[in-house]
Amino acid sequence: MNKPLPLLLITGIAFGCNFPLAKLGVAAGVNPALWAIVICLGTGLVTLALASLTEQSTSVPGLYRYAATSGLISNVIPLFLTFAAIPHIGSGLASIMVATSPVTTALLSMILKVRPPSLLGLAGIALGLIGAVAIIIARNAAFTAGESLWLFLAALIPVCLGVGNVYRTMAWPKGAGPMRLAAFVNLAAVPPLALLGYLWSGLDLAPLLDVPIVVAAQLVSATIMYLTFFRLQAVGGPTYLSQIGYIAAIVGVGIGVTLLGETYPPFVWAGVAIVAAGIALSTLAQVRAARV
Repeated sequence: MNKPLPLLLITGIAFGCNFPLAKLGVAAGVNPALWAIVICLGTGLVTLALASLTEQSTSVPGLYRYAATSGLISNVIPLFLTFAAIPHIGSGLASIMVATSPVTTALLSMILKVRPPSLLGLAGIALGLIGAVAIIIARNAAFTAGESLWLFLAALIPVCLGVGNVYRTMAWPKGAGPMRLAAFVNLAAVPPLALLGYLWSGLDLAPLLDVPIVVAAQLVSATIMYLTFFRLQAVGGPTYLSQIGYIAAIVGVGIGVTLLGETYPPFVWAGVAIVAAGIALSTLAQVRAARV
């Protein structure tokens, strides 16, 4: 599958499921870093097996450096911050913070001239940002000082994601297939996550055994996401890839409300509508660019 829109929808929906599932896992007492390890180790092994069946196994210069750098920037830091912040700010808001990553990605793409977005694409990103900001303001009107600290830390998530999005396109190792890259990037994130988890509160595996269904659901959603993630990166470029944050925002808020009992004022839903309009505009820009 090489069509950007289906890849975007599949990746974004699967990505959005990570937030409420992580909330359930962390609420059950699972170390945030350990939950990230579940994602990276599980999906890394699955995509490695698939890569051995579908892609040629050849020597790729710079593969390990690429995997280590991308794993740290795109997986270790944002995953840990996301899962650590979810108990304090909610899964819906955490997904909204991720939704602002297209702005960082677009700015870096233009500065570094790495498949920069068109004017129409920029308009879609700006519209999505307006919606995301509206949701953040409405959702956090009554934040306490402690929660505000977590909101500040969560604001680092889109920065890391934006840097990672651009880096993966710039440094893509010549001859490496998307499935192989997905495997190595995820597996490279496991050791630093293990160290971070040990320093955070220790790597107690017992809480994982208390939520086997949630763990299984997390593995399924994360695996589906990474089966298409690097393919989307190759086909759509960094800025279009970052639109999964907008889709994930809507999915995360929707699941948070329907299944997890989270509540939001009407202004939040107006913001969701604006985000959806931004997605549509950005997708239209990608379709027009593909026709040129």
